[in-house]
Amino acid sequence: MSSNLKNKGMETLQNSYLLENSAWDFMLFAAVLIGGLALKRFFSNSFSKIVFRFIPDESISIQDCVQLIRKPFELLIFWIFLFFAVQHLHVPSTWHFKSIQEFGLLFLIEKAFEIAFIYTVTWLIVRLMKVAILVAQEKWQGVEQKSKQQFIPFLNDLSMVFIITASGFVMLGQVFQVDVMALITGLGLGGLALALAARETLENLFASFTIFLDLPFVVGDSITVGGISGDIEKIGFRSTRLRGADGNLIMIPNRLLTSQSLENLSERDYRRAKFTLTCDFATKPAQIEKAIADMEALILEEPLCKKKAPKIVFEGFGTYSLDISVTIFVATKDFNKFQQIKQSINLQILKVLEKEKIALASSVK
Repeated sequence: MSSNLKNKGMETLQNSYLLENSAWDFMLFAAVLIGGLALKRFFSNSFSKIVFRFIPDESISIQDCVQLIRKPFELLIFWIFLFFAVQHLHVPSTWHFKSIQEFGLLFLIEKAFEIAFIYTVTWLIVRLMKVAILVAQEKWQGVEQKSKQQFIPFLNDLSMVFIITASGFVMLGQVFQVDVMALITGLGLGGLALALAARETLENLFASFTIFLDLPFVVGDSITVGGISGDIEKIGFRSTRLRGADGNLIMIPNRLLTSQSLENLSERDYRRAKFTLTCDFATKPAQIEKAIADMEALILEEPLCKKKAPKIVFEGFGTYSLDISVTIFVATKDFNKFQQIKQSINLQILKVLEKEKIALASSVK
């Protein structure tokens, strides 16, 4: 009895039509679509867990991985289920729409769906790349990994250009039926003209690769090039960003960084301070000898000045003074620390001059 009821119910659904589609077709459409909406969260979480298994040493949490991948993957699942759901319906002939192969509303809807699908896949690939970048950032922490840290923004920009370019070619070939191979060949033939027109841009691009291979500096280093000084903030495709001592932003084309002399101030073992004390002509030799000995002793008391002895010499006779040359070497790369030590030593030198009753020539009236 129940079997007969089921068969009758099935026949009723299959024989009930609306817009030339049976009630059974509408039920299948709704079931597939609702099933996709209900299962998309499950599929996205499962996919995120699969990706998370390939992450070494759990560099990031599963929550971060899920958060990055969830939205594009759920949208991709929706498009897939929508595609299969629509297969159960057809457009009523009474609407007189052109076939999907001819230009018309159905043709435009199909192309819009293909564009949306390719965009979603591209979005998902970009998010997967973001996961890889996040893993690299967590893995390459610490001062000893600075050379790798600076490669992260460059890798991010390079991957984005490659992914978007590849997506654009796929869209041209799949959606607009463009012969991609012929297009690439045409671009190759026009490459010479493009290279000539964008010569400086290509020079900067190749210079950026040279910088990453040779590593003349890393992000955070202080450099001087062409009379310009600053701290490296970012190394890009075309230019390198420096932050000057007064806080101003300086952009230097990469080709200039590889074509002229560059001084990496952060790589030196010592910072040097050199100045001349112009003593009054009335200063006696014994005073100068005692002042030189006292200044050398007080400088060597500074722990960061012990590795390399200072150079203090009676340099000679100036026009209006007796000159003492003082050169101090401080074993630090930190400019602020260097300034503090230099100030402390200078104050103690003033006390030595005062103790030995040595007047500076510039102070004599």
